Amino acid sequence: MSQHIRPDDSRLTWQGAVSLQCTDNWVKPWRVPFKELAFFDFGTLKERAGAAAGVRIAFYSTTESLAGAVVPHAETTRIDVCCDGQIYGSLDMADRDRFQFEGLPAGHKLLELWLPQFGGFRLRYLEVDDGASLSPFRDGRPRWITYGSSITHCRDAESPTQTWPAVVAREHRLNLTCLGFGGQCHLDTMVARMIRDLSADFLSMCIGINIQGNNSLNSRTFRPAILGFVKIIREKHPQRPFVILSPICCPEREVTTNVVGFSLEGMREEVAAAVATLREHGDTNVHYVSGLEIFGPDLVDLLSDGLHPNAEGYKVMGRNFLEKVARVYFGPG
Repeated sequence: MSQHIRPDDSRLTWQGAVSLQCTDNWVKPWRVPFKELAFFDFGTLKERAGAAAGVRIAFYSTTESLAGAVVPHAETTRIDVCCDGQIYGSLDMADRDRFQFEGLPAGHKLLELWLPQFGGFRLRYLEVDDGASLSPFRDGRPRWITYGSSITHCRDAESPTQTWPAVVAREHRLNLTCLGFGGQCHLDTMVARMIRDLSADFLSMCIGINIQGNNSLNSRTFRPAILGFVKIIREKHPQRPFVILSPICCPEREVTTNVVGFSLEGMREEVAAAVATLREHGDTNVHYVSGLEIFGPDLVDLLSDGLHPNAEGYKVMGRNFLEKVARVYFGPG
């Protein structure tokens, strides 16, 4: 026998989600405000925001098995479970309507389900052992919000705990909100307003690759868009450490310009100049880091398609971000 736990049970802590869509049959996490989807319905932003990258369901329990029923989705990636911070298991969820982890350690423990970073995820219910305890997790770790493109979304990571933001958050003890939106990092004003209104102790964003690839901003509009995006966020987070990264290495785009005249080299200059302007005008806790320090030309063999890191590449990105950013600007961890 087992206990069925509704997905909206107050003892379950949904982390990394901006909002939850709750129906009689399932709960779906969103990384934008669900009730304001019309403000994010551009390109595939709404679709990408409906993927559960970085989202976790956390709780304390004595259960030695954990299962769940979901609405199946063809593109859903893997689901991971962690026990007291240690990765215990991982399952492929493509087209599956159920997952089950057996043989969990005995006794009271923190359980975290890291949800698939790509594809749809709608939870019908969880199952724990009959008689097992269940209580909420109150997370006291610093809150970190990171914004970016598919390179932050990390579709091709080995599993949700192996995306570079997850590697950083788990190692540096951060409560992650991942706003990696594949193909949709265009410095949208509504995204800036959303980040402004979320709780945060540390902020970061990696910008430029989608803008260069889609010609969505040019040399006249890119730097002002960065400045405006940051200033909106600073309305409610005036002193939080804020690290702004330029694009990682992409050999084909480094010096080749797009139709509006932007190469990645040129974009890095613009990002650095925007951060310099902010610092010169009193924002001394905003910092520039070149994306080449996180994933440079020496790592191009870890690009799966010349643009996106492969599974190992995302792990390397996480380790480099830890060294170059988190341990420098985000406290001791």
